[in-house]
Amino acid sequence: MVAACTPKTHQPVFHAILTEMGLPPRYLEFVNIREHCSFVHQAPEVREKATLKAIELIKAGIARSKLLEDVPTKTVPVEPSALVVGGGIAGLSAAIDLGDAGYKVYLVEKNTTIGGRMSQLDRTFPTDDCSI
Repeated sequence: MVAACTPKTHQPVFHAILTEMGLPPRYLEFVNIREHCSFVHQAPEVREKATLKAIELIKAGIARSKLLEDVPTKTVPVEPSALVVGGGIAGLSAAIDLGDAGYKVYLVEKNTTIGGRMSQLDRTFPTDDCSI
């Protein structure tokens, strides 16, 4: 269990150390007392409460670390496809973008026609074009 500043910069270092030691990186419990306590509670009148908060977070981190266990990583093949629910303008636009990105797209619409509210309009603003 590590109580320090942001895990963004330090967590990879500790993961590497655990791996070097032959331990799973998931055995690391990180408590961010810098951003969660000292940075957000800098006013002199709340420093004592910030310290108490840090102590509670550390106690919680220790309790949680006692329950950590290795979870094996399993790699599975993924089919590059996407499900888009709703055939309105947003759904159609998302389906086109996903298709252009190389994904097989499944578009599901509960109604018998696509277009959503757009199909109910006669003309669109600002060009006054036909909406269908």
